[in-house]
Amino acid sequence: MTRMTPEQCVELQFEAYNKRDLPLFLSAFADNIRSFRLPNMTPLLVGREAYGHFYATQRFIHEGLRAELVNRMVVGNTVIDHELIHGLDEQPIETAVMFVVEQGLITTVFAIPAKSPS
Repeated sequence: MTRMTPEQCVELQFEAYNKRDLPLFLSAFADNIRSFRLPNMTPLLVGREAYGHFYATQRFIHEGLRAELVNRMVVGNTVIDHELIHGLDEQPIETAVMFVVEQGLITTVFAIPAKSPS
């Protein structure tokens, strides 16, 4: 089987997220996936099992959940998505997400929430 490029891997998880297809979504992530919300460098989630539990109980339960891709940039093995997340609040949530991909799987995710207007 041919290993996915970083962009293909991120696109797979993006499409699976929008379908709320947990097994397909998790197939894009390494067993030792780590997730951070910048600027905090303490991992929020560690491991595919923790990822699966979080998305099964906190995200994919929302009927209107979907991510809208505003822009995508690929720099080597890092993919940066600018997204609007619909279905978690009345208004879309703006965020940037950096995915580090190694050997065809996402190993690290950095979420960068947009700042609230002052």
